[in-house]
Amino acid sequence: MTRRIKAYKRGVWAEYLAALYLVLKGYRIVAMRYKTPVGEIDILACKGKALVAVEVKARQAMEDALESVRPRSRQRIEKALLQFISMNAPYADYALRFDVIALCMHWPFSLQHLDNAWQARS
Repeated sequence: MTRRIKAYKRGVWAEYLAALYLVLKGYRIVAMRYKTPVGEIDILACKGKALVAVEVKARQAMEDALESVRPRSRQRIEKALLQFISMNAPYADYALRFDVIALCMHWPFSLQHLDNAWQARS
C-alpha cells in the first residue's frame, strides 16, 4: 500500500472517530466529507442552534495536528460552509462556528476538540 493511500485511510478513520466523539458529546452529524467546488468540510454538525464546521487533523504529534490548519484552508472551509447554507435554507439562522478536532494517532492516543478555533473573515 502506498504512503498516500495509507494517509488517506488514516484521515478517513480519524474523521469517523471525530464524528463518534461529537455524537457522544450531543452533536447531530449533518454531513461528512461535504465537498463543494470552493472547498471541503470534514464534518458538519449541529448542537442546538449552532452549525459547526469541523476540520479533523490526524498527526503523529498533537502540536503538529493543531498547527496544520493554515489560513488558506480556513478560507476554503468558510466558503464551503457559506455555500452549504445557501443551498440549505433551514440552517440560515444558525450561529456558525469553526472547530478543529486534532487526533494523535500513536500511543498514547489522544483527541483534542478546539471550540471556536477561528472566526470567519466575513
